[in-house]
Amino acid sequence: MRYQSEDTAGRAAADAQGGLPAPRDCETLVLLRAFLRPILETAASWQDILVKLSEKGYGLAFREGHLVILDEAGQGLCTGSSLGIPLREIAARIGRPAVRASADGHAGELH
Repeated sequence: MRYQSEDTAGRAAADAQGGLPAPRDCETLVLLRAFLRPILETAASWQDILVKLSEKGYGLAFREGHLVILDEAGQGLCTGSSLGIPLREIAARIGRPAVRASADGHAGELH
């Protein structure tokens, strides 16, 4: 039987409901910022962000009005805000994303 910590279990439950990922510790966020933030800061379009994240094994979703970076398993890893570059800043630079919303309206994907 595989053991799952409370933090991991809570994160999995939030992802199953299309919610936001649980907050990460500061060391993890420093590494994620160094690795992922340049993609969000320099991409020329939303499609460019999607391609560059995919090349590194990550995905992109929108949940509760936030940009969410997905890990290789499709689970929420962090938000753009937690990387220091919220959705509104990216949208101001490259335009608003065309998002296809889920049936409940709480989550979506690039259209």
